[in-house]
Amino acid sequence: MPETSGGEVLARMLQVEGVDRVFGIIDGSYFGFYSSLHELGIDIVTPRHESCAAHMAGAYARLTGKLGVCMASNGPGVANLLPGLVVEQAEGNRVLAITSSRRPGIMYPDRGGAYQCFDQTGAISRFTKWSEHVVAFDRVAELMRTALRHCHDGRPGVVHIDVPETVMNGKFKANVSLWAPHQYRPTRPLHPAPEEVDRAAELLIRARQPIVHAGSGIIHAGAYEELKSVAELLHAPVTTSWAARGVLPETSDLALPMIHVKLNTQARNDADVVLVLGSRLGETDWWGKAPYWGSPSELKTIQVDIDPTIIGANRPADLGVVADVRVFLSRLHTKLLEKRAEINTSARKAQVEKYAGARRKERAELDKALADKSAPLNPAHIAHVCQQVFPEGTPLVLDGGNAVIWANFYHQMRVPGTLLSTYKFGMLGAGVGQALGAASARPGRPVCCIIGDGAMGFHPQEIETAIRNELQVVFLVVCDRQWGMVKMGQQFALRPLKTLIMKSLGPDETIATDLGEIRFDRLGQSMGAHGERVSDPSDLRPAIERSLATGRCSVIHVDVNPVRHMWAPGLMHFKDMHLEPKGK
Repeated sequence: MPETSGGEVLARMLQVEGVDRVFGIIDGSYFGFYSSLHELGIDIVTPRHESCAAHMAGAYARLTGKLGVCMASNGPGVANLLPGLVVEQAEGNRVLAITSSRRPGIMYPDRGGAYQCFDQTGAISRFTKWSEHVVAFDRVAELMRTALRHCHDGRPGVVHIDVPETVMNGKFKANVSLWAPHQYRPTRPLHPAPEEVDRAAELLIRARQPIVHAGSGIIHAGAYEELKSVAELLHAPVTTSWAARGVLPETSDLALPMIHVKLNTQARNDADVVLVLGSRLGETDWWGKAPYWGSPSELKTIQVDIDPTIIGANRPADLGVVADVRVFLSRLHTKLLEKRAEINTSARKAQVEKYAGARRKERAELDKALADKSAPLNPAHIAHVCQQVFPEGTPLVLDGGNAVIWANFYHQMRVPGTLLSTYKFGMLGAGVGQALGAASARPGRPVCCIIGDGAMGFHPQEIETAIRNELQVVFLVVCDRQWGMVKMGQQFALRPLKTLIMKSLGPDETIATDLGEIRFDRLGQSMGAHGERVSDPSDLRPAIERSLATGRCSVIHVDVNPVRHMWAPGLMHFKDMHLEPKGK
């Protein structure tokens, strides 16, 4: 019999699954794994912190539709990986984490005093879809198949397999049979029942004013064209979760971008039928409750999701459909075409035009900030100029507190599936790894990352990772030298009247919210990146153009007005979002 290692079995199974790269830091505890990846031609992309490996895998999965794989060594490596896995599970990205562990006999359970040892599967199992420990070489392939089955079952998320270093690196005489994916997991998307499609079509055709609400399920299913076709046929406005912004290009008259919060609320109360696609209707969707949505007695709900546990979880569903949203929309479109003559769109078109007018009016009001040419610059300019300079379809990564809000309000999503952030978890610093993962997913193309100086401080060392791996990320670091979002809330808690009048309190009137300056342009230069510093809005576009022209990672230190930056647009809506809606 030939000899093989547990690590080689894992690598060969990933190759059969079509995995072409793995993110993580190499370590002797899983040499048998990563050396086999190298021999098989699977790229190993190594960041400088394991948490970033998880974010890189998540972003890669989200942009490519493939499985994102990350790895970490036992003990400290796994501990560093944990924050990234928490975020990627929350955001719903398909990530497989492979970790090493100490040899059997000294852990699971720890017999007391084992070096670099903790309950890795126990910790990870508390927040992921599945986490299990391999006890012997004979079970490596079986448990890896189980892990891959969970990877592709239901809502995307994180799956974890933990392999002892003695199994990972040891040599075992065995004939390992590699199964094809269809032999151990479903490879065909879940189809809806015909009667469910018929019932949905009937409800939408008979509706006075239907709307569509789209979540990340549209992204994972790649259902952009199907969504557009159904919305246009019904002439139904489309709202989205924050994470699904742009699944219908926001240039469409049917799109109601999330930044128009009051308009979204109005549309959801005007409607009598809502088609919810791949969305949990979570807290940032106001839980699907009144007064932000019509009451269940006035607004019928059709909910389509790959995960049966989310149907009717936060809002009662009049029709719940467990299916792949792309397949469902394709079949719904066919059914609607058959009954096209029955769809009365005249009243719907008038309503859509009314919403479009409200959008234009609000956009004009927001754009008044762009007339502010003072220095340090008004943060409204950053996303606006990026929209003009970066090529259409450039992945956009948003990280930070107020930096994310400003960017959302001044960047129009025109190409589906190009926005990355942590809308569910709000994790500072994750954007650095996401940007590197996005660049890995789109080789040879730039990535735009707008990030606050606080958030950039979490993982600035990954600039070197971008240089080493030839990943062209342009980091625009929004610098106000403060924890701005925290400071704003704190000021209202401490001295609300003075805050309203003066717009900001003095440094001695707040608690530990100010930061010192980091010259991020110079920090980037020290690692081989192109670096620039901008304070005047007229200098921003040339700086971005020069950065793009270098073809490599760039860091633009952007000084913004710290008071203006705190007063981000729509702040009252974000505060209200965290309160329980008063309706039922």
